[in-house]
Amino acid sequence: MTEHNDTDGVRLTPEQAKSRRARNIAIGLAVGLLVVIFYAVTIVKLGPGILHRPM
Repeated sequence: MTEHNDTDGVRLTPEQAKSRRARNIAIGLAVGLLVVIFYAVTIVKLGPGILHRPM
């Protein structure tokens, strides 16, 4: 068996880290936009009456 140190692993250059962060932000925004679109489509399909249900 080999021993693993905490220093082993992939080291990103500052440019790679910046690129990864930008990509992660873009993916997060895309997922958030999809959630908003699905919510809006659901409300439209169910009709505006779903927001004013009797208690």
